[in-house]
Amino acid sequence: MADIIIAFPKLDDAKNLKKLLLRNGYDVSLVCDNGAQIVSAVNELDGGVVICGYRFRDMHFSEVLDYLPKGFQMLLMASPAKLEDSDISEVVSLPMPLKVQDLLNTLEMMMVQYWRWKKKQKNKPKVRSEGEKRTIRKAKELLMERNQMTEEEAHRYIQKISMDSATNLVETAEMLLELNGKEWEI
Repeated sequence: MADIIIAFPKLDDAKNLKKLLLRNGYDVSLVCDNGAQIVSAVNELDGGVVICGYRFRDMHFSEVLDYLPKGFQMLLMASPAKLEDSDISEVVSLPMPLKVQDLLNTLEMMMVQYWRWKKKQKNKPKVRSEGEKRTIRKAKELLMERNQMTEEEAHRYIQKISMDSATNLVETAEMLLELNGKEWEI
């Protein structure tokens, strides 16, 4: 589930917005009134949307934006004059006073973007550490030496064993290396 954080300098404004979103089917993870609370929360959550005002007592929205990790988007709500004066190219914004339907439509659009990003992250191949790469390389070298395979054949063999045994490539390579001490043929 995408997390929604609402932050405005006046806590009552944030609480009222939370009530509005709850009535419209959104869960709100946090309501706060300063930038430090936002920064602390986003570092503990997976991703979502930060709905916030222009300035807090401790930070400007642009400072909060700099602290947002990947997976979080910002929805800035401010007066048209402040939005016009700000560089908000990386931020989705809505002018205040706002129309409820504009807020709900914008939030829905941002949630769709979040889920697309999340799906893309899920399908992204995992980056292997140098140690994991070394383990796979050693297993391939072992197969190439013992069974006269090419590097490509050895890699495909490790992939096949990995899929057949429902283990990841690194675990399969480790298993092959453990068997190295024993006599075995493919």
